[in-house]
Amino acid sequence: MKIHEYQAKELFKSYGLPVPVGIPVLDSDGLEAAIAALDTSIYVVKAQIHAGGRGLGGGVKLARSPEEALALGREIMGMQLVTHQTGPEGKQVNRVYIESGVDIATELYLSLLIDRATSQVVVMCSTEGGTEIEVVAEETPEKILKEWVDPRVGLQDFQSRNLASRLGLKGKTVRAFSKMLAGVYRLFMEKDCSLLEVNPLVVTGAGDIVLLDGKINFDSNALYRHPELVALRDLTEEEPSEVEASEHGLSYIKLDGKIGCLVNGAGLAMATMDIIKQVGLEPANFLDVGGSATAAKVTRAFEIILADEVDAIFVNIFGGIMKCDTIAEGIIEAATNVGIDVPLIVRLEGTNVERGKQLLAESGMALTTATTMLDGAEAIALAVQEKA
Repeated sequence: MKIHEYQAKELFKSYGLPVPVGIPVLDSDGLEAAIAALDTSIYVVKAQIHAGGRGLGGGVKLARSPEEALALGREIMGMQLVTHQTGPEGKQVNRVYIESGVDIATELYLSLLIDRATSQVVVMCSTEGGTEIEVVAEETPEKILKEWVDPRVGLQDFQSRNLASRLGLKGKTVRAFSKMLAGVYRLFMEKDCSLLEVNPLVVTGAGDIVLLDGKINFDSNALYRHPELVALRDLTEEEPSEVEASEHGLSYIKLDGKIGCLVNGAGLAMATMDIIKQVGLEPANFLDVGGSATAAKVTRAFEIILADEVDAIFVNIFGGIMKCDTIAEGIIEAATNVGIDVPLIVRLEGTNVERGKQLLAESGMALTTATTMLDGAEAIALAVQEKA
């Protein structure tokens, strides 16, 4: 789950971390009051969307008077902001954040994330703050500094000092950096974060550390422990079909292709998408119905896939906990209640597979059965070609 920058900064403040003074504005009527409440000579007007690259897209601007800040706020509020992470369609800005300017001497980069190869938290820093870390990684990878933290012992002081030294920090700034990093690590662990990024992390002219930006993603599987975080979720920033799928216990991600996928198990779903691409087509979604889906849940999955106007659907099920006859019942129910008007290719293997195949055969439905994944993918390619 993602949250907005202003929400991340509220969390930073609750952990004693230094952030600029700012006020979130949830509609254009609140702009004047927010600007009037800030005692500053420089205003920073920031679009609040769940995507990076806001500045390059025109979603972060400086103003040197209340009047200019108000004009910029009205310009940004409601705009369709296009960044390298939104795609060409962009995202509508429904919230802005008005913030006091900061005396910036140096811009740094900081992030914490899970390194699944080592089962540790990796702290990444760079002197190239304010730029896209992907560009730094590609062009000057030696400028990305890393420290791995064993969660059994936590972040150690020497690790913070080591990073500060390698970043070229001196004097009181080293102590400020170490204190800040300790707080950031504690937040990361206590709130079950999967990513925490500050870009830029700034050193002021006085040598203080300030978190000038904030991006936090949380492990969705741990949200049951954090109702206070669930309350921060902004559904308007999420794909509606993905929100609907989550309400039905389905793991669904909308993609750009035209071949719908209905699979059980994340690994099998990834393999299914790969083999669809192997035959020259593109998957329309990632959809994992899980190991305990009911016929009604499978029906809902079909409805979500069909709403995306796909060219064909590939059902690829390996029955373990999920039984093949349950999937078959869901397919038949969906065809009866929803109507499946695109080519349907079904591969069933595993528990109750013969019963599942029997149910499909007796249903009278127009579908193609496949024995292997490759058979299924090739059948889809042929069906799409014949339909074109």
